Amino acid sequence: MIGNFRGIRAIYAFEMARFGRTFWTSLLLPVITTTLYFVVFGSAIGSRMSAVGDVPYGAFIVPGLMMLTMFTESISNASFGIYMPKWTGTIYEMLSSPMSPLELLIAYVGAAATKSVIIGAIIFATAHLFVDVQVAHPLLMAAFMVLMAVTFCLFGFIIGIWAQSFEQLQVIPLLVVYPLTFLGGAFYSIDMLPAAWRALTLFNPVVYLISGFRWTFFGRGDVGIGVSMGAVAIFLALCLAVIFWVFRTGYRLKN
Repeated sequence: MIGNFRGIRAIYAFEMARFGRTFWTSLLLPVITTTLYFVVFGSAIGSRMSAVGDVPYGAFIVPGLMMLTMFTESISNASFGIYMPKWTGTIYEMLSSPMSPLELLIAYVGAAATKSVIIGAIIFATAHLFVDVQVAHPLLMAAFMVLMAVTFCLFGFIIGIWAQSFEQLQVIPLLVVYPLTFLGGAFYSIDMLPAAWRALTLFNPVVYLISGFRWTFFGRGDVGIGVSMGAVAIFLALCLAVIFWVFRTGYRLKN
């Protein structure tokens, strides 16, 4: 049951206040990163590449760039948000407070997802300075952004509980998420790959996430939208199942 809305609001406000204290840094970083990506991929490389389908290459990479940043931001914000109470010891106060695990999850994941969506929107706005990006399904695009932010914030929440040091917080994003995203068609269509490599790439779950988001922009992706949504639903369900198990068993919640 969800009844302690004051507690949810307090944790949510605290996390958003931490974001506000570094707002300009958080604002400038995606703007600078997006600019560099468009200079390198959009201008230097894109000028030598033909359109992907009938979509200019500069516009084609926008969904992939947004997803790449939102993946890492969601994981980083959510994992850091729950790891800090463990590190400072305030996790004991939260676990003994009149807040249920679901309410704690809503507060931390909700704040992290809000930050991630804001960053994604900043990247989307910055992209318009370089290319004309047309969105075929704007409402679905916004819904997909929120869904992806929540899903990867849940994944980041799991990492924050699992991690026992600040170094471990960076292991999954750096060694798993970044490589899978680059290999998942963030800056190219997997149809451009040789048949053998394309078949191998289909085992990468990030392919389905990026393809689904790209579909909301251009009306098509590397795989069907139904398959993409199914992949997101499965990943979301797995994350929720793991978090439910963590709160039920207490795995690494107090150390």
